[in-house]
Amino acid sequence: MNIVEQYSHLNGLEYLLVHKPQLWAEVQEVISSVDAEACKTKVSREKRMKGRLLYSPVDMNKSFKHLLLARGWRESRVSYWVTSDERLIRKTMTMAPQDQKVEIQASGKQPIFSYNQTDFVKDRVAIEVQFGKYAFVAYDLFVKHLAFYVGDQIDVGLEILPVKSLQARMSSGVAYYEGELYNVIRQGRGVPAVPLVLIGVDV
Repeated sequence: MNIVEQYSHLNGLEYLLVHKPQLWAEVQEVISSVDAEACKTKVSREKRMKGRLLYSPVDMNKSFKHLLLARGWRESRVSYWVTSDERLIRKTMTMAPQDQKVEIQASGKQPIFSYNQTDFVKDRVAIEVQFGKYAFVAYDLFVKHLAFYVGDQIDVGLEILPVKSLQARMSSGVAYYEGELYNVIRQGRGVPAVPLVLIGVDV
């Protein structure tokens, strides 16, 4: 696979080039090592493409996972406590998880345990490989990466997506780079408030 498009949000790519050039080189190496043709295993059942051999999102994800794990990228979680009181959430959001719980209980509210999980983190950089549905990408960009950034677990988040020309050769409903780039830019320059790199890949 190849990187054919990239977008730096809040100087995410510039941060990598200056502070983590070896990780950026590693990400490029992983992408170029994915054998897309070996992932062309899904037989379409859709009327418009019935019987056509398509790229399998599941197989592509497996290939990325194998390559990233081999290079020391690991799953990570950020845990936190929530409640029904908006002011209390604002007050506890930047606290350590154990302090959040205590503060919520002291206010007479019920603390509810929650967490965000990301598949690949290494040296304060997070990667989400997203060949799934549209809603998953929005969650990555506007919730997951932000949660890890606010929780001081990462400095930048990377989102790997197929470009439209590849998405057209995959099963329906898969998000694509151009559409998600539009969604990010539409929010304005400072939203989401986390440095990101959107990466569009093709075969």
